[in-house]
Amino acid sequence: MPYPNTTAPAKPTWLTGQRLFWLLSVGLLASAGAYDTLKDHWQQPLQTLTVPWLVSFAVVAILGMAMVPMLQRLKTGQIIREEGPQSHLKKSGTPTMGGIFFVPTGLGLSLLWTAVAQGHLSATVGAIALLVLWYAAIGWWDDWQVLRRQSNKGLSARLRLVLEGMGAALFCAWLVVSDPTATVVTAPWGWVWPLGLAFIPLAIFVPMAEGNALNLTDGLDGLAAGTAAIALLALGMVLTPHPDLQILAAAMSGACGGFLWHNHHPARVFMGDTGSLALGALLAGIGLAGHQLWELFIVSGLFFVESLSVIAQVLYYKATKGPDGVGKRLLRMAPLHHHFELGGWSELQVVGTFYGIAALLGLLCGLLKWLA
Repeated sequence: MPYPNTTAPAKPTWLTGQRLFWLLSVGLLASAGAYDTLKDHWQQPLQTLTVPWLVSFAVVAILGMAMVPMLQRLKTGQIIREEGPQSHLKKSGTPTMGGIFFVPTGLGLSLLWTAVAQGHLSATVGAIALLVLWYAAIGWWDDWQVLRRQSNKGLSARLRLVLEGMGAALFCAWLVVSDPTATVVTAPWGWVWPLGLAFIPLAIFVPMAEGNALNLTDGLDGLAAGTAAIALLALGMVLTPHPDLQILAAAMSGACGGFLWHNHHPARVFMGDTGSLALGALLAGIGLAGHQLWELFIVSGLFFVESLSVIAQVLYYKATKGPDGVGKRLLRMAPLHHHFELGGWSELQVVGTFYGIAALLGLLCGLLKWLA
């Protein structure tokens, strides 16, 4: 006679992926609505943050209901690396390349919205859209190589960086030609730096750094989409002199929210490099074109720390290599979100905490701008 099952049932927790998703969505919508009300933008409803955010959110969420099953039928299942957290192995086979539906949708709605609001297409939004699509194409090629080879080896790091640099250089050239003041960087507290030619390498570096930082952040269900949505909305709130970029930031934040409908824990689809590289390029493009590099640095603080954690892990490992060729690890695992995960935090706890940090950084950015 078998023994009765004496294992205690798992203790339920209030924090679920769905609840975290709704907390984030309501928080973002409330923030956009509060900003619109304070700025009295309801007199010009096409230039608010709230309406573009809501429309983009709804369109992407509905579109995903058709696209996620299609990605499943196309067998775009994610390949999980064996050296990662063992709890992630169960995610193997979840469709990836989700960036192919939410990134173009958000960009298309942004172009349409700015054209209606201003009476003509925005050249700035168009240029940023081309940069974002270039990075999305690089990410798609990388994702495709991973799926084709059924391994974690996609494009070589060198080729990927060269392609990213080409796209960033073309965008930089357009920016310098179309906006002579682009080389002047202003801090939220009023300091002004005329960088001159030094702006060019900086403008090429920023999209590459942002793209790869978002790519590293995309390691847990809903992490990259949620933190990018917060960062984009925060940037949108400080872009008052650029209403077209405000619409772009709000619409793409909403697109991230709509994607999160399908990407929150347990994720039914991943954005892949297609989405993460594109979001990084988007943030960089908005920051550069809107003269908001310092604000971009603040709202991207979380992505910056994620990148630093990987760099620090590699350098520390090499510096502590013994005669056997094995070094020590500074963190349990890099990027940083895996360090906390292996320390006993649940995936939802890590994601929720990182959302909170991203929100605080966005608030700090807005506060510095307001005080200036």
